[in-house]
Amino acid sequence: MIRHTVVFRLKHRENSAEEAKFLTDAKVLVAIPGVEKFEQLRQVSPKNDYRFGFADQAAYSRYNDHPDHVAFVRDRWIPEVEAFLEIDYEPLG
Repeated sequence: MIRHTVVFRLKHRENSAEEAKFLTDAKVLVAIPGVEKFEQLRQVSPKNDYRFGFADQAAYSRYNDHPDHVAFVRDRWIPEVEAFLEIDYEPLG
C-alpha cells in the first residue's frame, strides 16, 4: 500500500471563489476505486509556502491511471496549480 501525498500552491488568490471551486471539484478523486482515505488539508506552518495538501492511500497505479484522475490533472491541475511536491510513501517493516 502506498500513501500518496501532494502539497501545492494554486495560481488563484487566497480565499477566492476560484480557489474554493478547485478544492470542491477535486473531491471527484474520492470516487476512484482504491482510494481509501482522501483528505484536503490547509498548510499553516510558516516554514514553507505550499498552501494545501491532498493525502490518500490508494492502489496507486490504478488511481494514477484512472480516467477521472487523468481528466482532473489535465483539465484542472495543470492549468491551476502554480507549484507542487508529490510524495509517495510505503510503510517500513
